Amino acid sequence: MKKLSVKSVVAIGIGAALFFVLGKISIPTPVSNTYISLQYAIQAVFATLFGPVAGLLIGFIGHTLIDATSYGPWWSWIIASAFAGLVIGLITLKMDLSDGLDAKKLIRFNVAQIVAHLLAWGLVAPVLDIVIYAEPIDKLFAQGLMAAVANIITTGVVGSLLLFAYAKTIVKKGSLNQED
Repeated sequence: MKKLSVKSVVAIGIGAALFFVLGKISIPTPVSNTYISLQYAIQAVFATLFGPVAGLLIGFIGHTLIDATSYGPWWSWIIASAFAGLVIGLITLKMDLSDGLDAKKLIRFNVAQIVAHLLAWGLVAPVLDIVIYAEPIDKLFAQGLMAAVANIITTGVVGSLLLFAYAKTIVKKGSLNQED
């Protein structure tokens, strides 16, 4: 297994901390125990910039901290958060932003986050709720669908804006000339 770089470890720490803080600020939805919040936008951007392992660990650590400081760990959704970061990181792997963020890269980012959220909240979380907690099926898929839609919208808007802003800060390849 390839060792994580110091840069990646720092990114995971910062990403998990931001995931935790943003996850504590949320807006309830009409579906019980389901909220709109911004932590998945941060996770998606970090997964895109630092890869699938960073995305997975940011979701796992950040969501575990949120639950541990609230009502106790809810492992099915913690695992789903980690899964979402992993999938986004895998689909956006090796996406080079050094030459900017064009429409093709922005579409790839958003396809990645849509696929990840649909799988994580529409499949992984509900199935694990049934397997781990024997939760009643009737509410699980409503919660999962609401979470997927909320996370897709917030990640699509906020995540895209953050990625665009980040890409603007990168010096373009070949843009610096040596003065005589």
